[in-house]
Amino acid sequence: MSDVLVLAEHHNSEIKKITLELVTGARALGNPVVLWLGGGCTEDTVATLGNYGATKVLVADSDAVNNHPVAPGAEIVASLIDSLTPVAVLVASTADGKEVAARAAIKSNCGIITDAVEIAADSTVTQSVFGGSTVVHSRVTKGTPIITVRPNAIPATPQPFAAVREDISVDISAGAQRVTVKDRTVVAKGARPELTEAEVVVSGGRGVGGPEGFSVIESLADSLNAAVGASRAATDAGWYPHQFQVGQTGKTVSPQLYIANGISGAIQHRAGMQTSKVVVVVNKDPEAPIFELADYGVVGDLFTVVPQLSEEITKRK
Repeated sequence: MSDVLVLAEHHNSEIKKITLELVTGARALGNPVVLWLGGGCTEDTVATLGNYGATKVLVADSDAVNNHPVAPGAEIVASLIDSLTPVAVLVASTADGKEVAARAAIKSNCGIITDAVEIAADSTVTQSVFGGSTVVHSRVTKGTPIITVRPNAIPATPQPFAAVREDISVDISAGAQRVTVKDRTVVAKGARPELTEAEVVVSGGRGVGGPEGFSVIESLADSLNAAVGASRAATDAGWYPHQFQVGQTGKTVSPQLYIANGISGAIQHRAGMQTSKVVVVVNKDPEAPIFELADYGVVGDLFTVVPQLSEEITKRK
């Protein structure tokens, strides 16, 4: 079988769940070969990637990679497309991932498809577009397909293989090193799961009424071990931090369960959560557009409904 290049998403030695999803998806196309940019790739890391089907882990660890954002990674991906001739390149649909994919596509003169939710064995890609109203099936017709995949779109399933580590050295151009990382600040990680990787997301919108209204959203999220999200209206108003915004100009999520509270359902918000497996809506406006996506809907005041829901969930634990 031919190789499929998978760009790993990680924080030091912590493998992001989307990486395991990408490796799982790559197995349908060929032999997954993981590219690990930067440090932190341990024996346990290689073993974990192998447990999900990776045959090889290529590690590019150098100052040129660690001290410069995005551009060196794109050059390495383009170089490996030339040397490995993979049947496809899979990248996470994150901000950095999509930038690396786009730059690599230009450098290697290859076609690119973004925000895939499914990949068939013949490299046909499924996308959900226009706020979930249209499903598109696409294929790259030029060069090696470079495909970015939405987190939580492909369930990560183990398929053990004895992966081999290989350290690689790639010359990084001076142009790729013009922007330098001067300092890093570690963001304090709370008890809740990462928004883009969470199995359950509880979001609040304009209907929460203010920053204090998010306390009921957080209580429900904690009862479900869920991540907290927010609509653009709520983050623009300063009610909740922007890094938790779900939507076209925020983060894209695809959890097993998405609970939208006090969110009207503008097309921009729907674009960020339309591929959620089950959508529950709580809104006092029965005409709110978000109900069009709902699997289950409650017409009512969220400050009455949500605390009751949290209480009932806590009782059943």
